[in-house]
Amino acid sequence: MKHGFSAVFKQGAVGAWPICLGYIPIGLAFGVLAQKAGLTPLETGMMSVLVFAGSAQFIAVSMIDAGASAVAIVLTTFVVNLRHFLMSSALAVPLRGTSAKKLVLFSYGVTDESFAVNMNRFNTGGWDVDRSLVVNHVANAVWVVSTVAGGFSGRFIPDGAFGIDYALIAMFICLLVFQVRGGIYVLTAVISGVAAIGLSLVIPGNLYVVIASILAATAGVFIKKKLTKGMDRG
Repeated sequence: MKHGFSAVFKQGAVGAWPICLGYIPIGLAFGVLAQKAGLTPLETGMMSVLVFAGSAQFIAVSMIDAGASAVAIVLTTFVVNLRHFLMSSALAVPLRGTSAKKLVLFSYGVTDESFAVNMNRFNTGGWDVDRSLVVNHVANAVWVVSTVAGGFSGRFIPDGAFGIDYALIAMFICLLVFQVRGGIYVLTAVISGVAAIGLSLVIPGNLYVVIASILAATAGVFIKKKLTKGMDRG
């Protein structure tokens, strides 16, 4: 589907606005926490530009506040963001044949939220890399501005006020709810949650999150294939 730049931007922005609505309060919350951890608004903004990963940034700030070493912070955030390999693998199918330059721009903006929106649009049809790029980078701009604004306002907000520490968890719960489109998705989510809880008791750090995600996704695919074969035979 080909249209002019204004039409492409408008459609991409329409796809991005739900993400932006979520990024504003979460970005503000992150900026406040970053300020409490000793980061300046400039440092907060640079982290948002260079990292652009909400969960990794929240974890990094909490580790900075706890006095963790740079090596520990880098390794921890790397492990947490390993899920991007899974998202990128899924996106490789609809983005097949895209130029290297656009893939570089696209890969920078891949987050849990943009992945969910773009994959849904790719699956329903009438979506392409140009529109998905608008989704990614409009969301990125809103995230950066929101985190910097939070950094400036953090000095006026008391520690622990407004449930700010819960903001990221609430966002992921909303993402899960919007992704649940049938029983198989509920079962996969339950498997992932149970596996994560069990693995967290024996695996240090945050690696258990990635392992639980892989196990649940594999189990979901296996169960779906079994159900599909059963329906075909029936």
